[in-house]
Amino acid sequence: MSAWIEMIPESEATGILREMYDDARTPHGTVDNVMKAHSLRPHTMAGHVALYRSVLHHPDITLPLWFLEVVASYTSIKNNCEYSLTHHFMNARRLMKDEKRADDVYSALQDGEPERVFSGKELALLRYAGKLTESVGSMEKSDYDALRSESCNDGEILEVNQVVAYFNYSNRLLNGLGVTTEGDAVGYYK
Repeated sequence: MSAWIEMIPESEATGILREMYDDARTPHGTVDNVMKAHSLRPHTMAGHVALYRSVLHHPDITLPLWFLEVVASYTSIKNNCEYSLTHHFMNARRLMKDEKRADDVYSALQDGEPERVFSGKELALLRYAGKLTESVGSMEKSDYDALRSESCNDGEILEVNQVVAYFNYSNRLLNGLGVTTEGDAVGYYK
C-alpha cells in the first residue's frame, strides 16, 4: 500500500484525471505518489503541480537548484517527512556531484547543525528555513534582517520562503495521508 487513502491507478484514469496525470509526469515518464494522492480530487493536483514547478523548476530562479533542494530536504527533515526527503535529497546529491560533500550535508541537516557545512548566506537561509518550518508564529523582522546582513537579496529570500512554504504544504499532504515512495522513481536528475 502506497497511501492510506485510495489512489486511482494510471491505468484506470479517465477524463480530467488522465489529463492531470499526463501533466504531472516526471522526466522518467511516471506519476509520483505525491500527485496520485490527489486522484480523488484532480483539481487539487493542478494547483500542486503549478506551485511545485514555480518554486523549483522555473527559469527565473536565481539560487542554485542544488541549494534549493537542500532547503527542501531540511524542511522535510524538520517535518519528519521521509517521502520528500528521499526524493529531494537524492536530487540535491545528484546536483552536488560530490558524494562526500553530499554525505556531510545530509549528516549535518539530520543533526540540525547546518553550520557544520554551511556558512554565510547559505547558513542564514537554512536557519531561516528551519525557523519558518518549526516556529512560523514567532517570525519577526530580525529574521529578515539577519538574512540581509548576510547579503541575501529580497528575491533570494522569497525563493527560499516559497520552497519552505511549498514543502510545508507537501509534507503535510504526504504525512497526513501516509503516502510512501513505493512504486516511485526516486530522484529526477540524471
